[in-house]
Amino acid sequence: MTVNSLRLASLALALTLAGAAARAQACEGTPSANRLTIIVDGVASAKGQMTGTLYPDDKSKFLVAGGSLKVWRVPAATPSTTLCIWLPAPGTYAIAIYQDVNDNGKFDVGSLGPKEPYGFSNNPRILFSKPSYEKVKFLATAAETTLHVRLNPA
Repeated sequence: MTVNSLRLASLALALTLAGAAARAQACEGTPSANRLTIIVDGVASAKGQMTGTLYPDDKSKFLVAGGSLKVWRVPAATPSTTLCIWLPAPGTYAIAIYQDVNDNGKFDVGSLGPKEPYGFSNNPRILFSKPSYEKVKFLATAAETTLHVRLNPA
């Protein structure tokens, strides 16, 4: 190999490692062999934070205070926002998403319902109540799982 080809090979390796590190840093939690990427579609405003909540395979913990495995936030971006989290293992989980438009750290609900955009894994139809765990649970496979969550307007 020539000196130039060694430099190019070194540069290519460095860029590859930097890209892998950037992807690992972009995900929430401790890196593992199982990664969940959530693409939130229908984001109308880049205000505030997109908040993701990961729930375990236990319907009694779904949408219950203290029932989640992890809550994390990323800056909202239009027209879609991507969230990523390392999962402890392949298996069944549920995701709830909301856009904390006013950045106050909570999901604001008024007497007529939600005051901030929200969504769930599997994009269930939501009329006048919260969706059931059965409608939002999904199977995360080994390695990489990608979900698309559609935000419902407030």
